[in-house]
Amino acid sequence: QVQLLESGGGLGQAGGSLRFPCAATGRTFSRYSMAWFRQAPMKEREFVAVVSANGINTHYTDSVKGRFTISRDNAKNTVYLQMNSLKPEDTAVYYCAADKYGHGGYYYYSDNSNFGSWGQGTQVTVSS
Repeated sequence: QVQLLESGGGLGQAGGSLRFPCAATGRTFSRYSMAWFRQAPMKEREFVAVVSANGINTHYTDSVKGRFTISRDNAKNTVYLQMNSLKPEDTAVYYCAADKYGHGGYYYYSDNSNFGSWGQGTQVTVSS
């Protein structure tokens, strides 16, 4: 398993930007696709973005395409979420997750059932 710790997050303004990392420890980080999920109050956790183990393939939910960017630095065992053009509806607790398979390469997943390690979450609040 991979242990994950998000940091940053916080308060942003509509139209502004936030960027925060998720640091990983444990097994070989570079073998796992990494994703961000979010959960808003009274809503289910939803997929936001994922990056393949080799950092080449990415996939986003439609509501954040063109605004958010997921990236990773395998040398630093860290995945990032860059959030631009923030909207109040982006307000949520954001979680990073590592897939449960460790296949490496180009694979990635977007369903939360494929992820076996989760961070504790970081709160993002966007004011209008």
